[in-house]
Amino acid sequence: MEMSFRWYGEDDPVTLEQIRQIPGMVGIVSAIYDTPVGEIWSYDKIVELKEIIEKHSLTLNVIESVPVHEEIKMGLSTRDKWITNYKETLRNLSKAGIKTICYNFMPVFDWTRSQLDAPLADGSNSLLYDDKLVKDIDPLGGELQLPGWDLSYQTGDLRKIIDQYQTISEQQLMDNLIYFLKEVVPVAEEEDILLAIHPDDPPWPIFGLPRVITNKENVQHMLQAVDSPNNGITFCTGSYGANPENDLLEIIEAAKGRIHFVHARNVKWIGELSFQETSHLSRDGSIDMVSVVEKLYDCGFTGPIRPDHGRMIWGEEGRPGYGLYDRSLGATYLNGIIDTLNRK
Repeated sequence: MEMSFRWYGEDDPVTLEQIRQIPGMVGIVSAIYDTPVGEIWSYDKIVELKEIIEKHSLTLNVIESVPVHEEIKMGLSTRDKWITNYKETLRNLSKAGIKTICYNFMPVFDWTRSQLDAPLADGSNSLLYDDKLVKDIDPLGGELQLPGWDLSYQTGDLRKIIDQYQTISEQQLMDNLIYFLKEVVPVAEEEDILLAIHPDDPPWPIFGLPRVITNKENVQHMLQAVDSPNNGITFCTGSYGANPENDLLEIIEAAKGRIHFVHARNVKWIGELSFQETSHLSRDGSIDMVSVVEKLYDCGFTGPIRPDHGRMIWGEEGRPGYGLYDRSLGATYLNGIIDTLNRK
């Protein structure tokens, strides 16, 4: 497996110099962050990002993410324009030698939490999702802004988009996803690109918005509907694992051969539809990380894996969930599991 690390570019408080010192680190997961959603990514910008990373003896091995325009997700008549742009971005990424692309199909908002600095017993803090609190949050009120959220919309535009989604069922959203995939997967095949959809986070509806990549059944349906090895998933332990009803080992088996990227994150279930993120260790959370990595290993996964959200420890400040220290510990823990499995 290729140990990798998320880096948000030059504005990230975590530097490439620091990342390269993490034992076993080979890959960087990043993106072009200043191009509006739906617009074509410039080949020159992609190459510039790649060269910055390579100067630090690391490889840009995953793009996370190429955002999908809301008009594609909603299935509007204008979606083909944005899909054409998406195809061109894929071609530019392939031309630059980048072959694994993570994306999601979550309406409006990326991953959602109700608290960014919830205390843990060891004195650290982490991201927390409390379903009761989320139900009281007005997504248009500015009460909560999280990394990954597209904040470029004006409030009036955002309200209109959210209102439009109220008439879109989960089946319609899935149909729109499959329409999108039937258009872009042939390009991915031509360009030797692996598309890896990230699950909804959390894996249930929020703010009255539908969700479609939430469980084994959804994954199987999506993979079978567009049956190509280039159409795969990002297996995120924390997203799928937030729902106790999801059997992570069964999802891995169902997606065997179609898992192109892995996010390793642990969560502790703290109530119905509520959880708090923990260290990556199996003993600290509700996810048996050792069994998950072993299952991935046994299913032949050799692609990029990154330690996902970590705690904020040792007084570190910065982007919530994306501190250097705990994710570095997570990478070391994952490397220990992988090294042990390699001796089997």
